[in-house]
Amino acid sequence: MRRLVSRRSALVGVVVPLGLALAACSGTSNPGPGGATSADPQLTAAPRASFAPTTITLLAHDSFAVSKQVLAAFTARTGITVKVVTDGDAGLVVNKAVLTAGNPEGDVLFGVDNTLLSRAVDAGTFAPYRSAALATVRPELTALVEGNAVTPIDYGDVCVNLDDRYFAAHGLTPPTTLADLTDPKYRDLMVVENPATSSPGLAFLLATVARYGESGWLGYWDKLKANGVTVVNGWTEAYEGEFSAGGKGGKRPIVVSYASSPPAEIVYATDPKPTKPSTSVLTDGCFRQVEFAGVLRGTDKQEAARAFIDFLLSQPFQRDEPLSMFVDPAVVGTPLPEVFVKFAPVPPNPLTLSPADITANRERWIDAWSQTIAN
Repeated sequence: MRRLVSRRSALVGVVVPLGLALAACSGTSNPGPGGATSADPQLTAAPRASFAPTTITLLAHDSFAVSKQVLAAFTARTGITVKVVTDGDAGLVVNKAVLTAGNPEGDVLFGVDNTLLSRAVDAGTFAPYRSAALATVRPELTALVEGNAVTPIDYGDVCVNLDDRYFAAHGLTPPTTLADLTDPKYRDLMVVENPATSSPGLAFLLATVARYGESGWLGYWDKLKANGVTVVNGWTEAYEGEFSAGGKGGKRPIVVSYASSPPAEIVYATDPKPTKPSTSVLTDGCFRQVEFAGVLRGTDKQEAARAFIDFLLSQPFQRDEPLSMFVDPAVVGTPLPEVFVKFAPVPPNPLTLSPADITANRERWIDAWSQTIAN
């Protein structure tokens, strides 16, 4: 398994601490980024689960984050303390879980996505579980999973991002389609991540396969190469280093990033914050990534692990996700923060491939891409 750069660690730059203090529920309102509180009626109204005090271990990628008070409220209601162990990007975490299938190092795994899903499921990594809350999840996300092996928790779209100020300053009309990116007027303006070392880079490669098919995707990359596309190892180098809106003197106004990057630009800007982002999203050709969580096969705390899966689909966690991890919640009707509503576009027709198709062909596609770019 190639090491994949975690898709939000570079964007958000925060992780949850390994130890989270237990907090008793009270009437004091203490809203987190998603608006949930320890006294949130949507949490207290959730199906109750009472356990003798116990601790479960959550294995997650480095980008996992949740507001402390949201997790503490879960502990107060159930008696379950959650020890969060982050151990690298999603590829590393999933690979370790596959190698320890049946004898896991934790009880729940968060962060396997649709580019890695079939490999993990086929290895018998998870103990199937169907949450009662699964009916509230977007059906197109649940359709990706057979046999309730894992549960969809969030999703996000990898998209081409544009530096609006650059295009305005140079009197250049921005591209609007994937095909436009091969136009000579955009020569030497685009930077992408290597799919062998970067999750968004892999997602963009998969987008080209989904759009142009087996007979056409390599030809599209030939055109991008001829048009001066540059390739770097990961998101940080691409966005912060090469992208002209990344803040470090980059020269290229077209970069592979996320539909949620413009809201992140606002949230993490220093005061006084801008009223709108300086970047926008090319919504044609976005690739949808879906993240799942699952009970690890072999855990001796299966009921507590299942209760935690239920919690991940509860409104407090779902409402907390957008500003904690810059993803979209999987549960239909979950309210989004205003900055998402205003500045995170919803791609009208996001591209996707089945997890089984990705698993069967991922290495072959990456090797073919490498040969095309190298030659």
